[in-house]
Order: sequence, then structure tokens, then C-alpha cells
Amino acid sequence: MTRWFVSLLLNALALTLVSQLFDAFYLEGVGTALLASVILSILNFIVKPILVVLTLPITIVSLGLFLFVINAITLMITQSLIGNSFVIDGFGVAIIAAIVLALINLILNRLIKDQIT
Repeated sequence: MTRWFVSLLLNALALTLVSQLFDAFYLEGVGTALLASVILSILNFIVKPILVVLTLPITIVSLGLFLFVINAITLMITQSLIGNSFVIDGFGVAIIAAIVLALINLILNRLIKDQIT
């Protein structure tokens, strides 16, 4: 349970960093970042596996790069659920944000990994 909370906080931090990097990725505040992190966590648990199975052939052909598109789709679903507090101006921005989010989460998880276990 502690890992999940740490993961939510790290994801919220990553979302906040991405919103600082891109003008087309608007996040209202820390509360919105935490809410978006919770919604993304739920979507990654429920929706993402379904999307991965449905798009498996194209994911294999693209050598896994299509997973960034799936992550962008989950970001777009999240922003549509939250509303005006979280706005992504276009699907291209969502794909770039998904790539940057993945990189930031990778770095943050590597830095924190030793302290959690």
C-alpha cells in the first residue's frame, strides 16, 4: 500500500513537471495533479490492459512504440474526466507528454526505489 501512495505522489510530481515544460499541457495545481494521478492509476489498471490486448498486433509491429499512443489515450481520457483543471491541447501533445512522463517516472522511481524497499 505504501508503494502505491509513493507511486501516486511520484506520478503527480511528474505530471506537474510536464505541465511546467509544455504550455499546451495545463494542470491547475497540486490537488489536480494528485487527482489526475489517481485517475491515471485506475485507468492503467482497468483500461490500459484492454487497449494493449486490442492493439497487440500493431504494438508488436511497432516494436512496442505504440504503447506511448496507449499512454496518450489514457492521458486524454483523464483530462476529459477532470475537466478544465487539466487540459491537453491536442493528441500530439499527449503523445509527447506520455513519452516525457515515462522518462520522468523512470528516473524518479530509480531514485526512490532503494529507499522504499
